[in-house]
Amino acid sequence: MAVMDQSKMLKAAVIGVGYLGRFHAQKYAALDGVELMGVIDLDPAQAKQVGEELGVPWFTDYRDLLGALDLVTIATPTIAHYRVTEACLKAGIHVLVEKPVTATLAEADELIQLADRKKLVFQVGHLKRFHPAVLALKKSGLLKKTRFIESQRIAPFKPRALDVDVVLDLMIHDVDLILNFVGADVVDIQAMGAPIVTHKVDIANARLKFANGCVANVTASRVAAAATRNIRLFQDESFLTLDFIDKSIRVVQRSGATEMVEGTEVFELKESTLPIEDHDTLEAEIASFCDVVRGGGKPLVSGRDGRKALEVVTAIRETIDDFSRRLKFGVPSSE
Repeated sequence: MAVMDQSKMLKAAVIGVGYLGRFHAQKYAALDGVELMGVIDLDPAQAKQVGEELGVPWFTDYRDLLGALDLVTIATPTIAHYRVTEACLKAGIHVLVEKPVTATLAEADELIQLADRKKLVFQVGHLKRFHPAVLALKKSGLLKKTRFIESQRIAPFKPRALDVDVVLDLMIHDVDLILNFVGADVVDIQAMGAPIVTHKVDIANARLKFANGCVANVTASRVAAAATRNIRLFQDESFLTLDFIDKSIRVVQRSGATEMVEGTEVFELKESTLPIEDHDTLEAEIASFCDVVRGGGKPLVSGRDGRKALEVVTAIRETIDDFSRRLKFGVPSSE
C-alpha cells in the first residue's frame, strides 16, 4: 500500500451505528487528523440520533457517502458485512469491519483478494488484540511455548448481537487471541453448546488441539449470572492469567528454590503482577487503523487473521450442530 501524505486529514464514516458502531463514531469524531464525514444506519431514527449527538450529517444509504471517504468502519449485522465491504473496497476506501469478518469463508476470501488487488487496508475488528493486558503480554517476553490454555468469556444476557450465536458473538474473541498466542494450526475440535434464551446457541464450550501439541479449552456464555473474562496460559515452569475486566496479568513461576515433600522435590513458586499501561482499547484499535492507512504496512488484525478466526469458529459451530443432531436422535457421538 502506498504511503499517504502524513498531513492529510482522513475522511471517515461509520456504517451501522447501533450499540458498537456508535462508539466507533465517537472515537473518530474525537481523533486528531480525522474528520467524521457522517454516520449511516438503515434505521433513520438511530442514524439521526447519533449524527445529531456528534454534530455530523446522517444517512440511511451508505452509497450516498462513498465518494467522499478515505476509510470506514462497518458495524452492520454480520450478514451485510460482505456486501457493504465489497462496495467500499471497490470505491477505493480502506475498511475496518467488525468481527466476524463475514458470514462465510468464501465471502472472506473474495474480500481479501479484492483488498489485495486494490492495495487497500482491510482490518478486522478483533478488539481484544488491542487490550492493554494483551499488548503488555506480547511485549513482556513471558509468552513461551504454551502447553494448555483455558479461557472464559461469560456475561449476563444483553439484547445485542442477537443476529449471531454466542460462538460468533463472544467466543470468537478468545479464539482469535489463542490462535495468535499459539501460532500453530488447529488439528482437532470437540465442542458442544445449547440455546437458553434465544433460538441460537447461548452457551458453548470447545476443546481445540493444535499441531504443536497445545490444547485450549474455551468457554463462552451470554446467560451467566455475572461477567468473567479471562485467559490462563500454562507453560513449562510458569502460568499466566490475563483478566480482561481488571486489566491485569498475574504471573506465577518457579523461584528456583526447592523443598522435599514426602520424598519428592517440589519447586517453590513466586507470584508477581505484570505492569500494564492502561488505555482505551477501541480508541487504540481505530488509531492503529488510521496510522496504517496513512503510513502503509499491515494492520495488527488483517483480513487473513479474521478469516483464520472465522474458519475455526465455523468448525466449532458445525461440531456443535453435529453433537446436537446426534443427541436429538440418540446417536452416540463418534470418537
